[in-house]
Amino acid sequence: MNLPEPSNFIEEIVVKDIKNQKYTKQVHTRFPPEPNGYLHLGHAKSICLNFGLADKYGGITNLRFDDTNPTTEDTEYVNSIMEDVKWLGYEWENLYYASDHFPKLYEYAVILIKKGLAYVDDSTAEQIAEQKGTPTSPGKESPYRNRSVEENLDLFERMKNGEFPEGSKVLRAKIDMASPNMHMRDPLMYRIKFEEHHRTGKQWCIYPMYDFAHGLCDALEGITHSICTLEFEVHRPLYDWFIENTGAFPSQQIEFARLNLSYTVMSKRKLLQLVNEKFVEGWDDPRLPTLSGVRRRGYPAAALRNFAHTIGVAKRDNLIDISLLEHCVREELNKTSNRYMAVFDPIKVTITNYPDNQTENLIVENNPEDPNAGHRQVSFSKNLFIEKEDFMENPPKKYFRLFPGGMVRLKHAYIIQCNQVIKNEKGEVQELLCTYIPESKSGNDTSGLKVKGTLHWVNENDCIPATIHLYDRLFTDPQPDAHDGKDFKEFINPNSLVVLKNVKVEPAVQYLKTLDTFQFLRHGYFCIDKNSSQKNIIINRTVALKDSWSKIQNQEA
Repeated sequence: MNLPEPSNFIEEIVVKDIKNQKYTKQVHTRFPPEPNGYLHLGHAKSICLNFGLADKYGGITNLRFDDTNPTTEDTEYVNSIMEDVKWLGYEWENLYYASDHFPKLYEYAVILIKKGLAYVDDSTAEQIAEQKGTPTSPGKESPYRNRSVEENLDLFERMKNGEFPEGSKVLRAKIDMASPNMHMRDPLMYRIKFEEHHRTGKQWCIYPMYDFAHGLCDALEGITHSICTLEFEVHRPLYDWFIENTGAFPSQQIEFARLNLSYTVMSKRKLLQLVNEKFVEGWDDPRLPTLSGVRRRGYPAAALRNFAHTIGVAKRDNLIDISLLEHCVREELNKTSNRYMAVFDPIKVTITNYPDNQTENLIVENNPEDPNAGHRQVSFSKNLFIEKEDFMENPPKKYFRLFPGGMVRLKHAYIIQCNQVIKNEKGEVQELLCTYIPESKSGNDTSGLKVKGTLHWVNENDCIPATIHLYDRLFTDPQPDAHDGKDFKEFINPNSLVVLKNVKVEPAVQYLKTLDTFQFLRHGYFCIDKNSSQKNIIINRTVALKDSWSKIQNQEA
């Protein structure tokens, strides 16, 4: 059997299992989010890993919603998660919910009760916590631990029938109160909750705990390789215990290091704080690491897949520099983005020797990296705007932009020379009077002139106004949640969003659609915001042109 070469320790396990014929079926993975929030970049890594593993070794992947807690779950999150998975470029083989398996999970619980391996406990949450003991001292058995099988079966059925108040009873596994693994000290399997479930309504008033449901749902779906993050490593003995003692399909759990990304937080609880306390405008704020946020910011799905592949799979937690993610985004957008011109801080240029009332249509490439991207027309006239920072009255040596008497090339157009500076009463530069060299047109330059500076520009006669959102990192510290005694919100970057309102863009931009990505020459990569319209164009900066990751790599080399 010719199998692809494994590139990480998880793939090595998969290849070994296939060769040893551990399973009589194909590789079967799953992505099992709880629908209690929006997915983030850490989930993207897990999605790429699970779907990628199945794709590579001829298997299939399920999408399963672990909806065992009706208090926090909602259909809104279900829909968002499905949209995110599809946006990343993946299609699941089967769609399941843990709630689909509630009847069978109840049967498994009854099996364990009949085997004397589960019991109904009347202890309070505080008493159960006290019974657990500490990592260095054994726990104490519950006074209800030795109830008879018949009594436990009766009480558990009555729990299901809603005869007891919420919090009055739980079902616990009977394992080992002296186990060095705290998760094996008679863990909870079921609790009573009189809350309406987003799918099953009021059909159930007892709900399985995550540790009980997760592994058995894997087993019910025939999952061969259950990929989890490292914090679940200590849960694995319990995962195996439930499968072995119910006789379920022998799914196996494998753990990998979760994604820790600099200058951000990945905790759902902390992301919720940022949203609820109005530090950001919502779950899809482009500064958040949520998939809806980075999508709105203009990150391409292909860049996230490449990022996941680049960082690989590790057995130890580490911190990934966000510059690597930005590098992957920039690398993808460079290949796929059309180029446009925009002037963020305009200063007027009048070409005095260009014919009045004449407009010239220049034919320019949309994307020099993609020969199939086609061409467009850019209009040129005597009235233009350039960036204010591209002119200096008293420039230093080796200044290659525009200055009095100096010459530059206008991108796609002509060489111009600055002849006169017009100022207002405050002495501020208002307008530059220039002349152009007719023989210097780009693509047909016969002037013989050589200039070192090339500036972008827009035509005053047809450029349109736009609002630009310049997004930066949300935090000023690479690990904002790693400081004892300090609130992670203390490190929020006050300049994570800068809004520019007096921006002039070439007219073609007004016809772009929501989330279309493109490059503004010399400024970076951008996309059209969801709130944009032709009357009120709003553009988000995806990432700047500067590639700090490549710079770091070159320095290290």
